[in-house]
Amino acid sequence: MPLAAAALKLEDLKTAPFDPRFPNTNQTRYCYQSYVDYHRCQKIRGQNYAPCDYFKKVFHSICPNAWVERWDQQREDGTFPGNI
Repeated sequence: MPLAAAALKLEDLKTAPFDPRFPNTNQTRYCYQSYVDYHRCQKIRGQNYAPCDYFKKVFHSICPNAWVERWDQQREDGTFPGNI
């Protein structure tokens, strides 16, 4: 892989930006709230509303995959504890 291509891929990697609502090191609430906000946004605005992707990028960046999979399963089963 050429050096320029490797550098480009490294620049594309980003994490969730700072959110003043969640100033502490533990980002669990930020993770959960971003997941809920993404699905609320899609429910209200529709599947193809681009600004919803911000929340998706955030929760994919900071949430453990196992949590997201479990929440997705809970939403499918109708047992998700959040209000979407």
